[in-house]
Amino acid sequence: MARNPLRECLQSRRFCHVVEIVASRISREARLLEVASQLATTPGVVAGSITSYAGGAPGQDPVRVGTAARARGLTPNIHVTCVSKDRQELRHYLETIAGLGLENVFALTGDYPKDANAVFDLDSVQLITLMNELRRQGLPFWIAAAVSPFKYTEPDCAYQYLKLEKKFKAGADYAITQLGFDVRKFRELRRYLDERHIQNPVLGNVYVLGLKSAEKMSKGEPPGCWVAPELVEKIRDEVKAKDKGEAARLERAARMIAILRGLGYAGAYIGGTHNAEHLRWIIERGQILAPRWKELADEFTYAPKSAFYMFEPGPAAPRKLRGLSDRAVNALWHLLSPTQIPRGSILEKWARAMFAWIDRRPTMSHFLERAEFAIKSPAFGCEACGNCVLPDMQYVCPQTCPKQLRNGPCGGTNNGQCEVIPERSCVWVRVYDRAKHAGEIPLLRIYIPPPDRSLKGTSSWINYFLQRDSRPGSPETSALSLRPQATKNPRPTWR
Repeated sequence: MARNPLRECLQSRRFCHVVEIVASRISREARLLEVASQLATTPGVVAGSITSYAGGAPGQDPVRVGTAARARGLTPNIHVTCVSKDRQELRHYLETIAGLGLENVFALTGDYPKDANAVFDLDSVQLITLMNELRRQGLPFWIAAAVSPFKYTEPDCAYQYLKLEKKFKAGADYAITQLGFDVRKFRELRRYLDERHIQNPVLGNVYVLGLKSAEKMSKGEPPGCWVAPELVEKIRDEVKAKDKGEAARLERAARMIAILRGLGYAGAYIGGTHNAEHLRWIIERGQILAPRWKELADEFTYAPKSAFYMFEPGPAAPRKLRGLSDRAVNALWHLLSPTQIPRGSILEKWARAMFAWIDRRPTMSHFLERAEFAIKSPAFGCEACGNCVLPDMQYVCPQTCPKQLRNGPCGGTNNGQCEVIPERSCVWVRVYDRAKHAGEIPLLRIYIPPPDRSLKGTSSWINYFLQRDSRPGSPETSALSLRPQATKNPRPTWR
């Protein structure tokens, strides 16, 4: 097997630096490859992470750029998104990546495309599951997952961590955070993993933030990125200097790296610059500042007012009461759900025989599907996918999510609001609130597989009893709650 400096660095517990290379459509490929050549000789840089669909805009093919970057001595980390590819296309894409000898892949749901109707056949957890399946077949993938600790409402924050657990269980080797400038959130993620004895490496995002990017991010662009107004004002003052704020930007990034070292992160994922000299300075300066990390941490407290922190006391969130009609419909559907009939029971055998009989009669099966749809569409927003997972999602239909995600929200949520339809609450907020109210948070860790698209327009009742559909397994008895637990094994240290 060819050398993979990124994998070797993380496995040997050495603090590593990965640089993001934005392969946008307007970037000249020749310039990107010049950057790759320079990064290949920059001390401390172990890989270049090549973007795909950054900000929802199609860019250059990351596989082509990555292959050329490797030829220039830089180890590539290929971003693989679920945007506009079905599962067969993703499988072929991954086989192509492996066939070219590329090992590092970064699994992402992907930003919703601009000015286009998107196709999201898989979500990021399902994509990691596919990558891991191919790895078991002999393709040597080293898999990264994304997580955003910079979420400031309880449902958004808790679900990011729950989903990260799913990603690690699905086969992700390590994680990379979204960008943020709040040390309390970096510390929160580290504590969450430590208390659950999860030792997968995590790279913290360090962004060299200029004024233009800061102003965009303060408005939530690209999705999932946020910069506090106070930091924007600070940068406005910095750009008045003779160097246009360059020294301040680089120093801020170096201090963030020092803090990540102190918090026990496995490395830094550096974005916002391709300048090799700047990167060299940031890396060296970050190492020099590392002994002062606790002192420096006090400088990075940029967060919204009334922000939620999982392990810190704060004002209790107002309890969202479900309407009587909402509760009545869900309770009735819970009683009528086929999942309430025990597998292997006499009643289940009788139901299977009855639905098999109906299935052999097209007119009757079509009538049953229409009757099911007539009940579920107004109550739950059903789109007749034929793979009903309402009981696994607190009776919130995943088809009502614009990306049709089944394993938790994407990273683009903004204070509980949907990335694609900002005026609408994210459907996963309802899932979390209902699960918390019912004391069923551990059930949110259950992996939900992708639906069988060929069953669209058929009865989920028939598909369930004839075992045609795609459903999650039973929850594991070892599922952990969100309550902190004592750490039994010390977290590995990173040199």
